[in-house]
Amino acid sequence: MVQQFIFHTKSVEETESLSSADWVHLSPPLTAAEVEDYSEKLEIPSDFITDTLDVDERSRYEIEGGSKFILFNTPKLNLSEKDNEAFYITVPIGLVIQDNRIITIAQEEDPIINKLVSNRIKNFNPTDRSLFVLQVLEQNVVWFLDCLKKLNLKRNLIEQELYNSSRNSELKQLLRIEKSLVYFVNSLSANDLLLMKMKRTDFLRIRDNEMHSDQFEDMIIDNGQALEMSNVYTNILSGTMEAYASIVSNNLNTFIHRLTIITIILMVPTLVASFYGMNLDHLPFSGSKYAFYMILLISIFLGILLIFFLGRSSRKN
Repeated sequence: MVQQFIFHTKSVEETESLSSADWVHLSPPLTAAEVEDYSEKLEIPSDFITDTLDVDERSRYEIEGGSKFILFNTPKLNLSEKDNEAFYITVPIGLVIQDNRIITIAQEEDPIINKLVSNRIKNFNPTDRSLFVLQVLEQNVVWFLDCLKKLNLKRNLIEQELYNSSRNSELKQLLRIEKSLVYFVNSLSANDLLLMKMKRTDFLRIRDNEMHSDQFEDMIIDNGQALEMSNVYTNILSGTMEAYASIVSNNLNTFIHRLTIITIILMVPTLVASFYGMNLDHLPFSGSKYAFYMILLISIFLGILLIFFLGRSSRKN
C-alpha cells in the first residue's frame, strides 16, 4: 500500500499524485513486483524496502546514490494470542531522505506515522525536512517510553495478584513482560548507537542549526533514559521472579515438613494395630473384653506423646 502527502507549514495533506508528493509512505502488503515498481518510481534501491520489511534487521544508516537511508526499530503491540509470546515486539521502520521528497516504510499501521498524518505533534512543521526527520525519530522514543510505562503498570498489577494467589496465568504474563523488555533493551541499544553515530558524522547536516542540534541532543538523552528504564524494569522483574520462586520453594518445604510430621504421628497407632492383626497368642490384653478400648487408648497416648516430643524439637530448632 502506498500513501502520498504534500507538506504544508503545520500539516500534511494526502494527494493522489506520486510525482508531486513531498512524503511517500509504503506499507505491506507489497508483492515483489510492487517493490521493484516503487523502487524504480521513487529512485531508491529495492533493498531499502525489503530490509525494512525484515523483522531481524538491525538499526543503521547508509547512503546510496542521492538517497540517505535510516533504519531504526520501533515497538509494536504483538497481536499473537499465544501465552508464550511477548506483549510487545520491535520492528524496523525505514526512512529515506531525498532532495525532493521523504519516504517512510513501515511493516504495518504504525502509531508514529498516524501521529504525523493526523498532525498531532507539537511544533509540527513538515516543510523543514530536517525537523521532520527529527520529529519522526523523537516520536519513536516517545512511543518507547509510553510502552514501557504500560508494561510497568501491568507488572505492578500482576504482582499484586500474585500476592493473593499462585496461579500460573500471572507467571506466564510476567514472562511475556520479560520477553517484551528483552526486545526493548536490544532495540533501544541499537537505536542509541545509531543516534550517536548520526550525531558524530552529522548525518542530517544540522550541526550549524542550534535549534535542531539541541533537539537531537534531547532525543539522544530521552533514548538513553528509555534504555535505562528498560534495564531497571528487567532487573526488577528478574528479582521479582526469583523472590517468588523462593517463596514457592519455602511454602513447599513447610508443607512437606507438616506432611512428614503427620505421617510419623499416624505411623505409631498403625504400628500398634498391626501387631494385633497378626493373630498370635499371648498378646497383651488378648483375653480381655476391653482389649480394643485399651489398645485405642494406648495408640492415642503414644500419638500425643510423639506430638509433644516433635513439638519440643521444633521449638528448639
